[in-house]
Amino acid sequence: MNQILTLVNRLRHSDNLAVLTGAGVSAASGVPTFRGQNGLWKKYRPEELANPQAFRTHPEVVWEWYSWRRQLIRQVHPNAAHYALVELEKMVSTFTLMTQNVDNLHQLSGSINVIELHGNIMKNKCFSCNQPSTEDIHLGSGLPRCKLCDGLIRPDVVWFGESLPMEALKKAQLAAMECDVFLAVGTSAVVEPAASLPYLAKANGAYLVEINTEETPLSSKTDLFLAGAAEQILFELSEHIK
Repeated sequence: MNQILTLVNRLRHSDNLAVLTGAGVSAASGVPTFRGQNGLWKKYRPEELANPQAFRTHPEVVWEWYSWRRQLIRQVHPNAAHYALVELEKMVSTFTLMTQNVDNLHQLSGSINVIELHGNIMKNKCFSCNQPSTEDIHLGSGLPRCKLCDGLIRPDVVWFGESLPMEALKKAQLAAMECDVFLAVGTSAVVEPAASLPYLAKANGAYLVEINTEETPLSSKTDLFLAGAAEQILFELSEHIK
């Protein structure tokens, strides 16, 4: 409780709050890991499908997998952690939410200023020209193609071997450098370049807080470590501030 109150006091005097979220924020929503029975989807591992070469070679299989993933995600809903972040956004003059999740739950809960570092599984773009696509995906009628260049349409997520969207990364880095409080919530803090954002914030004078069920490589560098589930701690935090 004393640790929560310490953070509450910091946030009450904060003008610029940045938050980085990982899989731990969506855990209570029941977002599946997509590894299927015995760790496989049919005979494939995720690493075999979520990469550009797999899409070039077997686009039908990759799209079948992502259609299955989308169907599962549509069955889950935001949890208390997502809604608490919506409340925190209302309490500071500048708020930036950076997420490694692709499940779209932050937007569904009502968060406004969201930077999607790894993309959004519900969105599409062209594999050739990279332009966003609003095409409805109906695999029974053939693979979707870009209206601009006729390239194949793909899910708008970051695959293994790909770089993060440069614009999203630059916005996140700027937010980390300018914030006075930085929360790292439910992230393993090992996947780069997102894992560098808390350190960037700390190097620029931010009060660094980690909320996680267990310690990570980041924990020893923080000003405050709060052990526990994201949905519980963030809800308690927002209630105290209100």
